[in-house]
Amino acid sequence: MEKQNKIALVTGGSRGLGKNAALKIAAKGIDVILTYQSKKEEAENTVAEIKQLGVQAAALQLNVADAKSFDSFVTEVKAILKNTFHTDKFDFLINNAGIGIHASFAETTEDQFDTLVDIQFKGPFFLTQKTLPVLNDGGAIINISSGLARFSTPGYAAYASMKGAMETLTKYQAKELGTRGIRSNIVAPGAIETDFGGGVVRDNEQLNAGIAANTALGRVGLPDDIGGIIAFLCTEDARWINAQRIEASGGMFL
Repeated sequence: MEKQNKIALVTGGSRGLGKNAALKIAAKGIDVILTYQSKKEEAENTVAEIKQLGVQAAALQLNVADAKSFDSFVTEVKAILKNTFHTDKFDFLINNAGIGIHASFAETTEDQFDTLVDIQFKGPFFLTQKTLPVLNDGGAIINISSGLARFSTPGYAAYASMKGAMETLTKYQAKELGTRGIRSNIVAPGAIETDFGGGVVRDNEQLNAGIAANTALGRVGLPDDIGGIIAFLCTEDARWINAQRIEASGGMFL
């Protein structure tokens, strides 16, 4: 009988940081289930890229803002685990899906706040809870924070507050799930050139230069700077890292 690969579930894995992480995870010989919200073709292209690395991959639709859909999503996960991966559990949950909303504290609307709560905090809170029965003992949860939870740049009060909440949740997950051998860590990227937040870091030259000037390594981050860290946390080499906030910002605002 051939050895069963470990399996990672990456939310928002069809583009940006999530896609980079999914590819880096696959390069370590780990199978990948990725989720996408609306762009099915994009997700299927990423699945094809992952398969070229010699592992199994599949894509499922998921709206992380809709916690009421998680029960049916977990049912889909169970079906795909059985039919595609010939197993009944997965090993690594990467809570990556997210959006950015830029608004000053004074001007943040209740709708903007609620959207961020649903996607950045409530979503990963309850998705992780609902997937616990299909997450293997000895597995790992990898949450995503932001440098903005450590330093403050105006316009991200609500977004960064959700990330601060995720950092606290990560410690509680590590403490309460440790009896099952499940680790929980959180990766906090600095500013990254992706289409996140409308691609503002990537496309606004003035902002890009300003961030580079305030980063010890002298440039803005790229998706390639982050995906490998997430992949590393899915390996045996990271087995003793638990309840940690790992900032990957090149030394931003030191």
